[in-house]
Amino acid sequence: MRLVFAGTPEVALPSLRALIDSPRHDVVAVVTRPDAPSGRGRKLERSPVGALADEHGIEVLTPAKAGDPEFLDRLRALEPDLCPVVAYGNLLPQRTLDVPKFGWVNLHFSVLPAWRGAAPVQASVRNGDDITGASTFRIVKELDAGPVFGVVTEKVRERDTSGDLLTRLSESGAHLLLSTVDGIEDGTLRAVDQPADGVTYAAKISVEDARLDFSTPAVAIDRLARAVTPEPGAWAEFRGERLKLGPVTPVDDMTLPAGEILVERKRVLVGTATTAVALGEVQAQGKKRMGATDWARGVRIEAGERIA
Repeated sequence: MRLVFAGTPEVALPSLRALIDSPRHDVVAVVTRPDAPSGRGRKLERSPVGALADEHGIEVLTPAKAGDPEFLDRLRALEPDLCPVVAYGNLLPQRTLDVPKFGWVNLHFSVLPAWRGAAPVQASVRNGDDITGASTFRIVKELDAGPVFGVVTEKVRERDTSGDLLTRLSESGAHLLLSTVDGIEDGTLRAVDQPADGVTYAAKISVEDARLDFSTPAVAIDRLARAVTPEPGAWAEFRGERLKLGPVTPVDDMTLPAGEILVERKRVLVGTATTAVALGEVQAQGKKRMGATDWARGVRIEAGERIA
């Protein structure tokens, strides 16, 4: 089939590679977010999906909006049979959805109808889910509500960050997306409507949402810190300045007042509403990321000081 692939970040690359490498399909173009300024020089850079397409000599389309007339004219001229989507990050109006013969098929990183929305993997980690997965479905106007073609599942490991889990799902999801595209071409795969029960939503997590509240239980702090690693990254305040934090580890054998810091020889503990947590990596403003014990020695924490 003639495919126009839509995606933007690195997590979409395994799927794009699988479709490019397939002898059954022809990726005639990719659609991705416009080049964005990056680094200190704010130089415009291609998205990871756009860069991979460039490497393979595939046309790259970067509309500001997916309903722009010029983009629609080019999309129609490409005559795609199907448009696979992985983490594109732009709304698709109905006039755009109507262009390809078999519609747009999205790879979404949850077992639908659970965790529709922008941040399903983060929601799964934060919620303490034991099992998550990925689903392929036909895109409709309502958010992530289209009929489902296929599902793969993945166990959420005890110390998984969102980054860890998403890396695994991007690989298993790529196989699912390719098999879905194959099945649609063969006419052997039919989409099944999502059940009305079990619908949950996963809104995008903002930087403010990623602030750790040490007056909550250790399990909640642990889950949130892992959920927002690597993006947008957990943080708290120390001595009136923002302190970036990596994942923490709950400690069953120690209790401290909420937010109080205790520096030991091999670990730095912080009190919560339940048992303490041990800090992992720490990054103070203007400093490099380092282990918590190195940070604590450098700032010379006084008895009773708190992180909030």
